[in-house]
Formats: sequence, C-alpha cells, structure tokens
Amino acid sequence: MANKYLTRRNFIIGGSAFLLYLFWGTSSIAARKYTVRISGLPREFEGFTILHLSDLHSKWFGNNQKRLLAAINREHFDIVALTGDLVNKRNPRLEPALELIKGLKDKPVFFVPGNHEWWSGYTLREPLISLGVNILENKSVKINKGESHIWLAGVDDPYSGRDDLEKALEKVNDGGPVILLAHAPEIFQKGVNSEVDLILVGHTHGGQIRLPFIGAVIVPGQKLFPQYDYGHYSQGRCKMIINGGLGESGLPIRFNIRPEIVFVILTSQ
Repeated sequence: MANKYLTRRNFIIGGSAFLLYLFWGTSSIAARKYTVRISGLPREFEGFTILHLSDLHSKWFGNNQKRLLAAINREHFDIVALTGDLVNKRNPRLEPALELIKGLKDKPVFFVPGNHEWWSGYTLREPLISLGVNILENKSVKINKGESHIWLAGVDDPYSGRDDLEKALEKVNDGGPVILLAHAPEIFQKGVNSEVDLILVGHTHGGQIRLPFIGAVIVPGQKLFPQYDYGHYSQGRCKMIINGGLGESGLPIRFNIRPEIVFVILTSQ
C-alpha cells in the first residue's frame, strides 16, 4: 500500500508541476536581443533599436496589457515593427492589439498583416490607422535620422500569397540599407535574391512546442522538422530573424518556447 500511495502521490506532484510549467510557458514573457551587422549602415543609426512584436493572437497579458507593456517599456527602442497575426480568426478581438499599441511610448509603429488578419476580415486595419500606425502593404518608407536614412519596407502576407516584394522595393533606389517586415519566413529567398539586408518575420511561434536538441517538429506551411522555425538565419548579405511570437494558435500551449518580445540592435561593426 505504501508503494502505491507514493506512486500516486509522485504522479500527482509530477502532473501538477507539468501543468504549472505549461501555464508559465504561455503566461510569462521573455525578452530577446539580437545585434545585427548591416553593411553600409550610416553612423547615425549605430545602435538603432527595433522592437519587434508578432503573433499576439488576441491575447491579454494582464489588464490593458499591463504586464506586457511593463516588460517592453523597461527597454530602449526607436521604432516598433509588428509582423502580423495580432488577432486570432477564432476569436478576433481587436482590443488586445489596440491596448498594446496605445502603450508603446508614442514611438513610430509599423505593421504588416498576417494570415489571421485576412482570415478574420481584416477589421483591424482602420483602427490601426486611427492610432497612427504605418501599414506597409507592399510599400517602403524612409526612416530618417540626422542627414542619413535607412529604408523600411513591408510586404503583405507571404503565407497567403499576398506579398509583392518587387512593388515594395520599387522606390528603393539609392543603395541604402533595407529592412523588410513580413509575416512569414516564406519571403526569405526572395529577400536574398533582392539583396535585402535584414528581414523580420513571425508566424511560426517557434513551433509552439520545441523539443530539446531538435527544435520545432512542425510549423504552418513547412514540412516536418522545418528549415525556418525560429531565431537567426543568414544567406549572402541577407539576414532573417524569426520571432517566436506572443500568442498561441491551435493548441493553447507552449513548450520550451516562451512568449517573447524581441529587440533588434543595428550596428556596422
């Protein structure tokens, strides 16, 4: 009887600990920083920092996003890049995304849509514009600092085939550094071919479940054990960072990949 009792107790303790880990894995927030070398980066942009957020999926982190904004606003950043899926097609509440944007220290905010925006009717578009968000649907803008600039381009959702990188880059004509925002990593090879300097994407959630030493088993749009699931990639002059995202899609769990906010620091060194 004693052995059975101990086995039952250990099972309950182990199961409870696992459930607590899963809860922590979806409710905690990790901050990750990447320092990225950009060839020809103007001196004025040395240390320029982009806050990269992706895949909120209509999720709350405390009342009015209090916990999320506290984690974000502890850090310095110059602009904000939102790479899609701020809403979830199954429950497309706009308030979580809008409360997040309202609290972003009045910094310039740039957005490209993801598949869930389109699957839910893209009702987020007009509210974003009303908050002063710059929507980059196959277009580019100059980011000026002093007498220098870099280019920030964005494409519509590559996962649903709405991207047009050629159109997005048609005004980029002076050889200045180009940073591209897109929702999904399917854009990577096009960015390599166009000699984009840096691509910021989301979509994969890092797989939501990452096995130790292996990584993600599957992500949408890629085969088992996907090539582009999470983190930093490089080919030629082009670099890509895949954000693990803030929310969940499908199963409401994360394993070995916490919700994250990403800070990308540009350097010429």
